[in-house]
Amino acid sequence: MLRVPWTRSLSRLCAPGPRRSPAGAGYSEAASRAPLPRRGTCHRRASGGASAGTPRVALRTICTVNFSMASGGWGPESPPGSAQQNTNRLSKERSPYLLQHAHNPVDWFPWGQEAFDKAKKEDKPIFLSVGYSTCHWCHVMERESFEDLEIGKILSDNFVCIKVDREERPDVDKVYMTFVQATSGGGGWPMSVWLTPDLRPFLGGTYFPPRDMGHRPGLKTILTRIIEQWQNNRASLESSGQRVIEALKKGTAIAAHPGDVPPLAPDVAHRCFQQLAHSYEEEYGGFRDAPKFPTPVNLMFLMSFWAENRSTSEGAEALRMALHTMRMMALGGIYDHVAQGFHRYSTDSSWHVPHFEKMLYDQAQLAVAYITAYQVSGEQFFADVARDVLLYVSRDLSDKSGGFYSAEDADSLPTTESTEKKEGAFCVWTAGEIRDLLPEPVEGATGGATQADIFMHHYGVKEQGNVEPEQDPHGELQGQNVLIVRYSVELTATRFGLSVEKTKEELAAARERLAEARRGRPRPHLDSKMISSWNGLMLSGFARVGAALGDQTLVKRAVQAAQFLRDHLWDEAKQVILHSCYRGDEMEVEQIASPIAGFLDDYAFVVCGLLDLYEAVLDTRWLSWAQELQLRQDQLFWDSQGGGYFCSDPTDPTLLLALKQDQDGAEPSANSISAMNLLRLSHYTGRQEWARRSEKLLAAFSDRLIKVPIALPDMVRSLMAQHYTLKQVGELMVHAYIVLILADGDTDGFLYQSLPVLATLRPLGSGATAYVCQNFTCTLPVTCPEELRRQLLERTNKGDEDQAATRMLEAPPCCQHPEFNITLPPPSFRTSWVYMSVLGTRM
Repeated sequence: MLRVPWTRSLSRLCAPGPRRSPAGAGYSEAASRAPLPRRGTCHRRASGGASAGTPRVALRTICTVNFSMASGGWGPESPPGSAQQNTNRLSKERSPYLLQHAHNPVDWFPWGQEAFDKAKKEDKPIFLSVGYSTCHWCHVMERESFEDLEIGKILSDNFVCIKVDREERPDVDKVYMTFVQATSGGGGWPMSVWLTPDLRPFLGGTYFPPRDMGHRPGLKTILTRIIEQWQNNRASLESSGQRVIEALKKGTAIAAHPGDVPPLAPDVAHRCFQQLAHSYEEEYGGFRDAPKFPTPVNLMFLMSFWAENRSTSEGAEALRMALHTMRMMALGGIYDHVAQGFHRYSTDSSWHVPHFEKMLYDQAQLAVAYITAYQVSGEQFFADVARDVLLYVSRDLSDKSGGFYSAEDADSLPTTESTEKKEGAFCVWTAGEIRDLLPEPVEGATGGATQADIFMHHYGVKEQGNVEPEQDPHGELQGQNVLIVRYSVELTATRFGLSVEKTKEELAAARERLAEARRGRPRPHLDSKMISSWNGLMLSGFARVGAALGDQTLVKRAVQAAQFLRDHLWDEAKQVILHSCYRGDEMEVEQIASPIAGFLDDYAFVVCGLLDLYEAVLDTRWLSWAQELQLRQDQLFWDSQGGGYFCSDPTDPTLLLALKQDQDGAEPSANSISAMNLLRLSHYTGRQEWARRSEKLLAAFSDRLIKVPIALPDMVRSLMAQHYTLKQVGELMVHAYIVLILADGDTDGFLYQSLPVLATLRPLGSGATAYVCQNFTCTLPVTCPEELRRQLLERTNKGDEDQAATRMLEAPPCCQHPEFNITLPPPSFRTSWVYMSVLGTRM
């Protein structure tokens, strides 16, 4: 960890004693085990910020006390009188987060040249505030500070104030979060950073109270100190900021040297497993004590590790860890038992009391993780959870255009008469409410038990509420219950003398009654922004779950999502993905005047989604578009010198750091996804340069992969795919790690033009025919699932049978594919190959 000796700690800004370290999204599972507070900043696991490898840099202390107000401010047309009377430039924006601040008594600017020019012209420092619309503590800081007339005037008169939606501008967020984490050791949102007019940061932190609280300085105090220092000690501030940026440029550089090759996959995979096992919490699963995040990238790695090590004790342990974690999550309060979907994270070790916001990217990745768990284990429980997650997304996060909204807030009004929002109000229940909603006695139940008695027993509902005071420091959940499954259905049935089926029926009816009651409550704020990257993740979710379950409704929803991306977030003229679009006042899709060009995440996640969609529907138009997008991604973001992809346009002069995200966090690193995309595409298209590019990308991250592979579990999966023998199966052609291809006989089509070898594959008779190939050298064709299974298992050289693949290969011999009108294996037969691709299984 890099330290610069010429400075002292930023966190000692001007307080007489120690300041509580901000908690935030930038902490790393690999590097940090310290518990985070339930509330204080909004944080997502290592998303959008710096990672465990970010250098730590300290800044010079600012500790003067005199206050001097500079001139400037609102102007005569809109003097601040009250928060409600003000309207600032953000009222013209479409971001829900920026619109939330459109009536603050702060002269806010959006990120852009107008603000930069004003700062230079008036020679003022910039106050940059970054957050997102469903962030609880962003709301708190707005209410306490940005709606405060005195603080608003200080900000407007002395600073150029810029408000950024981190989801709309992840490039800006990444740069300044890297700075905040390096200088303070923590990060999160709201993020507060002070910059010079040329955008160089010199001070940063997260949430600040409006005024001093004990040893912690308030925002007003900090602002007065910065004004004083800007007037009297400006050269020191500027030079300190410059030195920090230069140190960060060196400390965050990721590149391969000539001749570098990726590290050995088995060694890296075993080290990643060992690091995860070391952090694993045995009782409830997950990878730290508290708070606990879903970490689907960890879960997917563990199942991939099992697939390559099924005959070993480590492989069995990896699978146990993954399945136990997913089972406990789905039984816990982090899962919404009434309206489906997963909350952001659990504030305790038992997955009980969540932070209640629901994010699209969580639903997408968890749907894939749970359907993979079903395919591995055969347990219907996991398939049901995956389907329910998509039910929630279809119902509550879907736009009629086919796109998906970003998030639902944690906060909402407890009742229609309430004036103050509380976190979790939409989701929690008092015992009295449940008794009123479920008063009917259940026929045959012991002691005349009511439906409420059974429900409350099963879901851990207590008369006084089931949230411990330490999980509710602000008293928002006092007397409330967060539903959590405390007993199996079998135990609940025994407790009340009922059959298991009868108990299931009663619990299902009770959940529906509560869902109906919840629909009458004030809903949380919906962030209706539609982001390309997260829509790409969700496209994968619907495609993979739909293919695995043979559910055409889900598959069609995936097709609709892909068409939405093509229609609304692809600029055909400029050949670029657009990062986001918005729901208009009339429920139509809108775009801002100057659309935000897509970032690396947007390209990588959409390409992955399109490849998954192709495997589900075998329509080559999606494969062709994936190739087109990958070519454009290479042009825009590839580092031709050091390998790997920059997160954003490296030529953008407003971004001080050209970063390559080196951590799979709440969202996987786009470099991790790209490594696998390149491999898959190289086998779809025959472009070997993409395989070589994937290898160079992995070589660039070698140091990270060798030392802390736990930081990049998804990239470790790509490294494993590089290492192990590749296979293809065709008339349907399958790459055991990478691809599923339909050789449909269209010699003029995309696939046959890309892969001439397909022309040599002929079906036998009128049935489905499969060829098992390695490096495009194929065995004799087979038409029988048993023979196909034998050939695949024969090539494992492991001596054990893949029971999941065996189960899915035992299926009726054929069915009609509706789009191509040719004979294909049924969905359950094809599912085995999608399963191999998801897990990275060497058959």
